Amino acid sequence: MTEKHITELENRINDLECQLAFQEQTIDSLNDALSQQQLLISKMQDQMKYVAGKVKNLDSSNLADPSEETPPPHY
Repeated sequence: MTEKHITELENRINDLECQLAFQEQTIDSLNDALSQQQLLISKMQDQMKYVAGKVKNLDSSNLADPSEETPPPHY
């Protein structure tokens, strides 16, 4: 092997190492973002369950009966 060929191979290896390091950093940041989103989704699901439970337990007596309402003045 010639000196030029060895230098070329070393440069290619260095480039691959740089790409690998960048990809590892990108994967780590994407994993962190995904973890944060999953926590947020879980929190929002719990809140939705709470709100849905409150709506289901809403006492219908608090709602106005349409037959008891007087018509608006323009009728």
